[in-house]
Amino acid sequence: MNMNFEQARFNMVEQQIRPWEVLDHRVLSLLETLHREDFVPVQYRKLAFADISIPLDFDQAMMRPKIEARLLQAIDVGEDETVLEIGTGSGFVTACLAGLAKRVVSVEIFEELHQEAAIKLQDKNITNVELFVGDVMKGWQPEQAHDVVVVTGSVPEVPEQFLGWVNPGGRMFVVTGESPAMEARLLTRLDVTEWSVESLFETDLPRLVNAEKEPEFQF
Repeated sequence: MNMNFEQARFNMVEQQIRPWEVLDHRVLSLLETLHREDFVPVQYRKLAFADISIPLDFDQAMMRPKIEARLLQAIDVGEDETVLEIGTGSGFVTACLAGLAKRVVSVEIFEELHQEAAIKLQDKNITNVELFVGDVMKGWQPEQAHDVVVVTGSVPEVPEQFLGWVNPGGRMFVVTGESPAMEARLLTRLDVTEWSVESLFETDLPRLVNAEKEPEFQF
């Protein structure tokens, strides 16, 4: 029996995403039209719209759909803004960001995930994305700061170098803390040194690779 993906997509938006207070029409319209199932590993394609985190290779995972939606709503990307995504993963959030922003730069530590995402984005004729392979915890950095930074893996606390990648007036979505009670936060750069921090929701995301906390020295 063939799955009705259009009905499943509609149900995802109406039963998972809207009830989680995602009401931004740009975000909802994007999620209603972008084919999430095309970014999911083929063996999980029928679970593309389920309220679960879908496994990827290398112990990575796609966020649950409602978390992706809350992320997109929180960062409120303008059509003239640039976005840095740390962790390309499946490429689905990358595609969503590309549908909202002027330009997206996305970096992925795993070459295979990078290549798979590049093919999927190309298949969708998404051309305002620039993909890189690199480790943001070990030297990779963008050529310039961006209006929005999205960190798709969790970190114990926000690495200092990430802060420098946000333009004044820009925003960063990041999940911090320890499993199972992590906190999704929106950081807004008010000026060179001043930030505002908004707590969005509790969640639990896989760690950004190499972002584990250094062991504390104990006497």
